[in-house]
Amino acid sequence: MKYAIIIPDGAADLPQETLGGKTPLQVAQTPNMDAIAAAGRIGTVCNIPDDKPAGSDVAILSVLGYDPCEFYTGRAPLEAAAMNLPVTDNDWIFRCNLVTVIEGIMEDNSAGHISNKEGAAVIEALKKGLDPTGVGLYPGVGYRHIMTVAGDMNVTTIPPHDILGQPIAKNLPTGTGSEKLREIMQLANIVLKDCEINAVRRDLGENEATDIWLWGEGKMPTLPSFKDRFGLRGAAITAVDLVRGISMLIGWDVLEVEGATGYVETNYAGKGQRAVKAIDDYDLVFVHIEAPDEAGHNADIKGKVHAIEQIDQHIVAPVIERLKQEGDDWRVMVLPDHPTPLDVRTHTRTAVPFAIAGKRMEQVVPGQFDEITAEESDLHIPKGSGLMEFFLTVR
Repeated sequence: MKYAIIIPDGAADLPQETLGGKTPLQVAQTPNMDAIAAAGRIGTVCNIPDDKPAGSDVAILSVLGYDPCEFYTGRAPLEAAAMNLPVTDNDWIFRCNLVTVIEGIMEDNSAGHISNKEGAAVIEALKKGLDPTGVGLYPGVGYRHIMTVAGDMNVTTIPPHDILGQPIAKNLPTGTGSEKLREIMQLANIVLKDCEINAVRRDLGENEATDIWLWGEGKMPTLPSFKDRFGLRGAAITAVDLVRGISMLIGWDVLEVEGATGYVETNYAGKGQRAVKAIDDYDLVFVHIEAPDEAGHNADIKGKVHAIEQIDQHIVAPVIERLKQEGDDWRVMVLPDHPTPLDVRTHTRTAVPFAIAGKRMEQVVPGQFDEITAEESDLHIPKGSGLMEFFLTVR
């Protein structure tokens, strides 16, 4: 058997007035996702437990069959795993966003989608300016970076994309050790005022990286290998470090694609082509596309619909075509990990639609791949970590 899983991150949404009361999934032209729903099973799954943060870190663990209530330790450690950082058992690991704060308001959680080169230069400037604080600072991708802080902590943090348009003062870290984090963030603001990259972005009328935002804290987790649990050799295709990290922790190979950015303008065709090739070499290929989620955070309706259509055309279509070369011995599943509603501009824990086609997956409820059809189906999985076993073993 060959298996493929395609994740249009954050694609699930709410009805939009500007779309005639429909969701982006309903209006997007997705003949290939619709074909999966029409030929196989469609239903809903809840990937985020009530007591866990509504984010891709928790949701992707669930999709891969790992119960977040047992294995989740925080988002940042998963990204640190992808970067092979030299962390110790005494290190708390934080996601370090470059953000834009104007007059005390969180205006942009990505500093205008700052480029990899600019982001790395900003981190280098911060390393020099923050050196007396004794923290570890590691460049990642674009606005997404990692900071480590040693010591005893019990802090509560809030993701910056959850407080867009809100004052930062009431959303700063709290709890034991939070004073040190707030001091680091205040010092970073001072350092960034004189950062050369910001001067250039200011002249160009682009959002500056005015601040850092620390969140997603945790210690490095230990995950049992996917092959030991399910007997399959897997590979992941993604532009997002947290998915890379989870994949590496469960023993999967991570396959890189040139031009894969994690944004709406990512290399969809390149991801599709790499997935097709990977099916030759692996039992299960997992393709994650961040673009719909980014569009949701930016309240970009056109961008979200466009991203969904590109995923369908350039990834779902060629993957299905390649799988059919296996005769009957294949299955494909498509699902968002969580919703990222345009009206909310952040993640929610609502159940998402999923569709599975392939061997012994017979149609029950006909219809296209969207939230409404899935909700009307007879298949609802309340615990997301059970979906993988259903996908791989149901007869």
